[in-house]
Amino acid sequence: MKGLILSGGQGTRLRPITHTSAKQLVPIANRPILFYVIDDLAAAGIRDVGIVISPETGEDIRAAVGDGSAFGVSVTWIVQPEPKGLAHAVLCARPFLGDDSFAMYLGDNMLEQHLEPFLVGFPGADQLDPTGPVVNARILLAHVADPTSFGVAELGADGEVLRLVEKPSDPPSDLALVGVYLFDSSIHPAIDRLVPSARGELEITDAIQQMIDSGCRVDHQVVSGWWIDTGKKDPLLECNRLVLNRLEKRIDGEVDAASTIGDRVVVEAGAQVINSVVEGPAVIGPDSLISDAQLGPYCSVGAGSRIERSRVENSVLLAGVTVVNVGHLTDSLIGRNSEISGDGSTTGRFRILIGDTCQVDVSEAEHG
Repeated sequence: MKGLILSGGQGTRLRPITHTSAKQLVPIANRPILFYVIDDLAAAGIRDVGIVISPETGEDIRAAVGDGSAFGVSVTWIVQPEPKGLAHAVLCARPFLGDDSFAMYLGDNMLEQHLEPFLVGFPGADQLDPTGPVVNARILLAHVADPTSFGVAELGADGEVLRLVEKPSDPPSDLALVGVYLFDSSIHPAIDRLVPSARGELEITDAIQQMIDSGCRVDHQVVSGWWIDTGKKDPLLECNRLVLNRLEKRIDGEVDAASTIGDRVVVEAGAQVINSVVEGPAVIGPDSLISDAQLGPYCSVGAGSRIERSRVENSVLLAGVTVVNVGHLTDSLIGRNSEISGDGSTTGRFRILIGDTCQVDVSEAEHG
């Protein structure tokens, strides 16, 4: 079985940070989202992985992942020239996929559940029961509070998928498509029969419906644990919190005697914590400086960052960020090499989303 990761999206919901960085490279607990997806495929025994990229952000992703050897996989790069839908991405990947079964994973999705249980009993991934029905596709579903915002599955009594409906006004269930799929080669002729949707894309939900209508068997599993689409700031911060909760305390950098470090805190090599309080969970990247500050809970501080005379909580700071003399920064996502500064006079809470190499001054204005 092969793996196919879709990493060609433009990340418009995370702008401005995605103006200069692929959304799949935004870090969760100081590690790009895409790396967790590759790890999940590798842990499930999938070693041959295709990654679909766009011309705009593909080179950054290539540089971050390399040939895949660091993850124990072999990566084939597939360029999707235009964002024409998930099924179009599969069409672009057909020379790589051939007639093999494959697991398709959206590159900005994060799951608590590992992929391996999802593969059990699927052709190409597991030893099949010769007396059982042949499964041509499998979709991962999750119970959601508002099914009208998602693609929704209607199921038969035996768990077989009967119909998929995109953003229905009258949902047949509360089971939404998560963005992880298994397919055999039957998906390819289904895609060949597609016409573009109203938004001009080849939709994967339409391709799966084509499979169902042509007699293919599509089954499902319901996700165990949390599932987060990290395409917006607040879900991304929630995902950061959930992953940080897994941390085990590790201090490889320097912490002076005047500082207090809580549980589930990681201080990477080269980082310094001086006269500060760090409440876990939190991770401080290499060569960063935390001085006369209060950090955490739920903070990821990228490499080479500097936080001085400020309080920061529930935030993701990418590499090279500076926060100085800021009363209380919270619920924020800060791009690489950006600077947030104040004059120490402001005591309020600030929520900020900015891209790379930006400057924000939160000092109080003078009144004439």
